[in-house]
Amino acid sequence: MYYGFDIGGTKIELAVFDADLQRIWQKRIPTPRDDYDRLLHALLTLTEEADALIGGRGWVGVGVPGMENTDDGTLFAANLPAAMGRPLRADLSLLLQREVRLSNDANCFALSEAWDEAFRSYPVVLGIILGTGMGGGLVVNGQVVDGKNGIAGEFGHFRLPIDALDILGETIPRVKCGCGRVGCVENYLSGRGFEWLYAHFSRRTLSAPEIIAAFYAGDPQAQAHVDRYLALLAVCLGNLLTLVDPHLVVLGGGLSNFDEIYRQLPHRLPGSLLPVARVPRIEKARYGDAGGVRGAALLHLMGQTAPRQSL
Repeated sequence: MYYGFDIGGTKIELAVFDADLQRIWQKRIPTPRDDYDRLLHALLTLTEEADALIGGRGWVGVGVPGMENTDDGTLFAANLPAAMGRPLRADLSLLLQREVRLSNDANCFALSEAWDEAFRSYPVVLGIILGTGMGGGLVVNGQVVDGKNGIAGEFGHFRLPIDALDILGETIPRVKCGCGRVGCVENYLSGRGFEWLYAHFSRRTLSAPEIIAAFYAGDPQAQAHVDRYLALLAVCLGNLLTLVDPHLVVLGGGLSNFDEIYRQLPHRLPGSLLPVARVPRIEKARYGDAGGVRGAALLHLMGQTAPRQSL
């Protein structure tokens, strides 16, 4: 059996999957945000409950909102204060008396989608989360690409390209990012950025669902905003597609449910790609909130599949 933990800033979810990746049990509890020992104890208790359920010991994978330092194994996770700077994977492996595999939650999302039955034939899968923030992951031949420092896939911290200034105007504020820099695309393309752009240009504050509802109702300000946002998404994504050249792009997060993205993006992207490039398949995530736990469980299956065929 495969256990997938999705540790977030407010909740911990554990799901148990069988050999066919069918979920057979899950449970959520609040995250102990400020006490490392309580966090470890919570993970131990959930694991013991799952072990009792299956009558054995499952393989444990963990998705976290951060990344592991490749030198000493300590965790950088600003939204998980209890584990910040702690060797969570090593401590948890010792506590559970089994190997624990750990990855960024966006990597787990991308891995879950890449292992979907309909997507397994794609050698290079790019997952992008358009949620409160903007994250992503890259999966090649069924395996997550972490990179030297474990930050591969942090696409939200690309900077605004020059084409973006043609769309937004040279005077667009360079919004400060949580990473400490300014101008990261996360602040303009995430769900939060979607709302910020609307407020900046319309001088009105609406939530993303309200903006989208106004768009479908024919509101001129909302329609102009969506046109601007999709133009910006296309030029930013175009740079990324030129760099990675994926066979499949999967979008997740709350904003990924806006169907206009899938209707317009394939027609907007060619102008931001090399002439020889073809637009890859672009799909909405299949697993929603369950993608994190499923991807975490899949960390123990990476490498157990044959290289995929080019399409």
